[in-house]
Amino acid sequence: MLAVLGFLTLGTFMVLVMRKYATAFVAIIAAPVLFAIVAGRGADLGDMAVDGIETVAPTAVLLLFAVLYFGVMMDAKLFDPVCHGIIRLSKGDPVRICVGTAVLSLLVALDGDGTTSYMIICSAFLPIYRRIGMNPLVIAAIATMSLGAISGSTPWGGAATRAISVLHLDAATYFVPLIPTLLLTSALIVVIAYFLGRGQRKRIDENVLADVAAELAGQERDRSALRNWRLWVNAGLTVLLLVLLVAGVAPLVTLFMAGFVIALLVNHPRLAEQGEVVKRHAASAVPVVMLVLGAGIFTGILSETGMVDAMAKALLGGVPDGLGNLIPLFTALIGLPLSFFMSNDAYFFGVLPVLAESASHYGIAPYEIARAGVAGQMLHSIGPASAPLWVLLGLVKKDLGEFQRFALLRVTVASLGMIVFTVATGAITLT
Repeated sequence: MLAVLGFLTLGTFMVLVMRKYATAFVAIIAAPVLFAIVAGRGADLGDMAVDGIETVAPTAVLLLFAVLYFGVMMDAKLFDPVCHGIIRLSKGDPVRICVGTAVLSLLVALDGDGTTSYMIICSAFLPIYRRIGMNPLVIAAIATMSLGAISGSTPWGGAATRAISVLHLDAATYFVPLIPTLLLTSALIVVIAYFLGRGQRKRIDENVLADVAAELAGQERDRSALRNWRLWVNAGLTVLLLVLLVAGVAPLVTLFMAGFVIALLVNHPRLAEQGEVVKRHAASAVPVVMLVLGAGIFTGILSETGMVDAMAKALLGGVPDGLGNLIPLFTALIGLPLSFFMSNDAYFFGVLPVLAESASHYGIAPYEIARAGVAGQMLHSIGPASAPLWVLLGLVKKDLGEFQRFALLRVTVASLGMIVFTVATGAITLT
């Protein structure tokens, strides 16, 4: 009975979200509350909800300050000198331009917000793509791969935040083993960008490339940004933050809270400015923080009522003996098509908890399921459920079908490569 109610809860949540009958925040609370009452546990709803919220509170705080921190860095135009330098170094060569697009895309994807990342990349590179005559679908493919790999996997990105919150994980313990995978995946994206650039070079008139190279060579280098002392402080602070994160010297919540305070004092010393910055970037942070708290209520009710355990036992009946150790790999592989077609809310809040509970019966830690679960984020970034994609398509003036025909094979290769790297680096295991 509990298993049936659990699957009905997940199904109701997915229908509400995917059919757009309710927002994810409303659906993620309403569905478990409804079926908890049906299960006769209505009197315990308050305690179960509070227990769930307590488990995700650190993740919610981390997400809040990470979004605010990177928002301040974007306002300060931290990556502008990198962008201008990449364009100058490209010398009008499509191969260098594509590689430079990948490098900048991977960097700005650290912000965690897809719309912001796409706007930065397109504003920086679309003019030179159009001047040379390069296919704007190239910049779209590279940008979506970068966002899916980096923003989809970092603890302050939307997808990983959902996985961490719904499985009640420590953000640093989840993320640090995944760093080698992200470095290798980033290198793979750069390689794919290189071959995209070679393809573009073959179809463009050499005289056009020569003219653009001459224009770039004749431009004076703008050093005004480099003379801004705040730029160097911001860069140093960001590098230090990432080093401390990897070293594990303090919880991520503490690191980003301290980093945000320092960044705010450095870039906006006036009290009035500080208030405006917080208000401006709260619009990006608050909705996702609400979702994390909602996820706590969702998993708290499902766990305390016994629904998750019952669903996991029902699924385990279909797993052949001796193959339970492959659940993390199965999670990663099935996550590719599911992430493409489903919203992140439906996948991470509906599917992942059941897989994690099933894996626990074989002694597999939920951290591995979370790392496997984000492997499909590059495909999600080109799927119809990805809201920022529609902004990107508007910027490059292409329709969804045309873009997917161009990008699908390349993004699938990158996604499979990420799964291989995840296994090879030990982020997920097969034993």
